[in-house]
Amino acid sequence: MLHLCSPLHFSIKTLSFFFIFFILAFFFTTLHHHQKPPLTSLFYFDTFLSSATNSTISTYLRHLTLHPHLAGTTPSLHTALYVKSHFQSLNLQTHVTNYSVLLSYPLFSSVTLHFPNGSILSLTLSEPGFSSSTGVVTPYHAYSPSGSAYGNPCFLNYGREKDYIALSAHGVKFKGCVGIVRRGGGLSRNEVVEKAAARGVKAVLMFTEGEFKQGVERGTVMSGLGDPLSPGWGGVENGEKLRIDDPLVMQRFPSIHSLPISIRSAEIILKSLEGPEMPYEWRKSMRYSNSGRLGPGPIMLNFTYQEPDRFVLLGNHRDAWTYGAVDPNSGTAALLDIARRYALLMRLGWNPRRTIILCSWDAEEFGMIGSTEWVEQNLVNLGSKSVAYLNVDCAVQGPGFFPSTTPQFDNLLTEITKKVNDPDSEGTTLYERWTTANRGIKIQRLSGVDSDFASFLHHAGVPSVDLYYGRDFPVYHTAFDSYNWMVNFGDPLFQRHVAVTGVWGLLALYLAEDPILPFNYLPYAAELQDYTRILSKLLEGSNISLRPITAAIQELAAAAKETLEEAKKLKEDEATDEHTALKRRILNDRLMFAERGFLDAEGLQGRPWFKHMVYGPRNDGESELDFFPGIANAISRSSGSGGEQNAAIQHEIWRTARAIQRAAHALKGELIT
Repeated sequence: MLHLCSPLHFSIKTLSFFFIFFILAFFFTTLHHHQKPPLTSLFYFDTFLSSATNSTISTYLRHLTLHPHLAGTTPSLHTALYVKSHFQSLNLQTHVTNYSVLLSYPLFSSVTLHFPNGSILSLTLSEPGFSSSTGVVTPYHAYSPSGSAYGNPCFLNYGREKDYIALSAHGVKFKGCVGIVRRGGGLSRNEVVEKAAARGVKAVLMFTEGEFKQGVERGTVMSGLGDPLSPGWGGVENGEKLRIDDPLVMQRFPSIHSLPISIRSAEIILKSLEGPEMPYEWRKSMRYSNSGRLGPGPIMLNFTYQEPDRFVLLGNHRDAWTYGAVDPNSGTAALLDIARRYALLMRLGWNPRRTIILCSWDAEEFGMIGSTEWVEQNLVNLGSKSVAYLNVDCAVQGPGFFPSTTPQFDNLLTEITKKVNDPDSEGTTLYERWTTANRGIKIQRLSGVDSDFASFLHHAGVPSVDLYYGRDFPVYHTAFDSYNWMVNFGDPLFQRHVAVTGVWGLLALYLAEDPILPFNYLPYAAELQDYTRILSKLLEGSNISLRPITAAIQELAAAAKETLEEAKKLKEDEATDEHTALKRRILNDRLMFAERGFLDAEGLQGRPWFKHMVYGPRNDGESELDFFPGIANAISRSSGSGGEQNAAIQHEIWRTARAIQRAAHALKGELIT
């Protein structure tokens, strides 16, 4: 069910697990004492025993096990309703109590073995015959933190204190290794993982010895009992909850990653180990053959169990003043088609490097309410994890391609239009038709607040795109914005829809898949230089100085050039070692966070919610400037050339310069000294 002002999200990638609040239904039945003719206890005992039927119990079990029913899932709710219905059918007084609690679920996990000869083997983590389509959850450890680890495997036996003592006695250096542990020895999963973390083990792979070598034992690694967000009190709906990052909550979760594996997978790893021989008592107690070695290595394990920690978001709103064939449901139709195509890719085995989230917003027409509320609610995570927000409102209004972006997208967008066919000219690319119509590349910017990109860019500082086909249309916000208008005037063959969908979907694919984010900040610096030249002419004759801005832009241009050279070298470097991967990650973070630098904590004067100092709304709609909103607003407020007005403008110039400088230093990854 979609709620007003709430987004509908569809997560496509995801390296591993996420937390969600679910409503768990707990119920109980009460049996009351009533006066009856006295009968002996023996009668009741005999009646109870004689009333048993195996077929009845079999029927109950059959109903309860029709589907996997992990807590918090829809099938689990169905089992709750089945039990409730059964109690009620017996005329037993039945009550249901709901609790809102923190559960964790897996999204993606992988374990790969890297052999000294360069070959790679991916272990099978799921059980044969039980894919996700069967409803059986992928084997995982509930509440294991997300992340990845790369290191030599080392056998830790049960992971007890005396096992680490024995390993040390054999000269095994287990710090920095991925520990292979067998269940047992009197330790809980949580204790095994925490003991490993205390000794510098990077991650734990845990197997359980038993008859079924392909079975994988799921379980929790959280310490303690009960909902971690409501320790000591019932987690009722709308009741008191601790934050997930509260120390009382975080201490319940292990500090390193863990994952269950099958005996068969464990055998593959253990048979590959070298190093000292396994203690005799360990080897004797093993229930299967192995190499008898402890490790570490020589193979390397790449273990990934990770939250979707980088987001590429595509968004469109659904609400319309009337029928909304153009505004906004031409965009909604495009979004649905992107979902269909992405699903096809997934069926073919695609698993994107970064998470793609499809967002369907409500109440945009009332002032971007749905997207804004969601951004405000998720501001910290969006600020730390969002790569980009790609918006399409009215996908098709008529002829002509009209993109608007923040400038780091310019090169990527240009290249993508070379791959998409033009809908109105057979045998021509969108790029050719677009550049011919504009006598070159023409990309608008995003100073307006006329669609759902506004909160992402102006408030959260997320690099953004807004795409349209057609500049405007005559039936805007009227009852004539209908399907009939679209098929007769807007896009009779729906080829323009196809073009917009192609550009939109490809943008997301590149942003989700490229090892190095395809952002180029040189066009950003060039754009800022153009703005400064326009501003200089406007302020000509005053004693206001633009030197702070010009100096900051020079810093940004230098950082952009250095970053491009660094990206080129990393793209040419095909190494897969952990150090190279870390360098790519650090560079991507800088490319992603640079846009956040343009934000100012105080926001625009009079409109503090708007934080972006390069793009944002102007107080005076008649201002000549559609950039540097703080400066534009200061100029519009000045009624003359007095010193006070000039001081206000100069102050905004300094604020804007500092924002550009922050972006430059974020791009360089250096502190401002």
